[in-house]
Amino acid sequence: MIFPYSEQNAESRRRLEAFVRGLSDQDLARSTDYGWTVAALLAHLAFWDQRMIVILRRWMEEGFDPSPIDSAAVNDALKVVCHALDPRTAIELCLSSAEAVDAEFDTLTLDLVKQLEEHAAATETQFRMNRSLHRNAHLDDIEALLGT
Repeated sequence: MIFPYSEQNAESRRRLEAFVRGLSDQDLARSTDYGWTVAALLAHLAFWDQRMIVILRRWMEEGFDPSPIDSAAVNDALKVVCHALDPRTAIELCLSSAEAVDAEFDTLTLDLVKQLEEHAAATETQFRMNRSLHRNAHLDDIEALLGT
């Protein structure tokens, strides 16, 4: 099935792949004004894509659970871990996670997508199947930081 966000997710993944391949070690070490290095932001993207895979599989096996999360607290705790990763490892995790979550979404039936969207909206669950929104937001920040 063509997942509703397949093309947007694929476009953002291609943008991500093209962009990160040209980053120098100095680029990866640059820090945003909100305290994340470029490499740490890439690790952050990997985490959120991996979380999406985990909860999606859980929902498919066990039924919908709103999986509440305080994303600000998670990001604050995750920041230390993301900064500890080797920058090139962060790139590989980011790319492999983006590919994996996009592939996972592309296996869904339209009926299941509708059910998940309805449940997420009804419970105000932070479940963003359009991964391009998160990827592109951070890529825009990184490009602005690096002046590209």
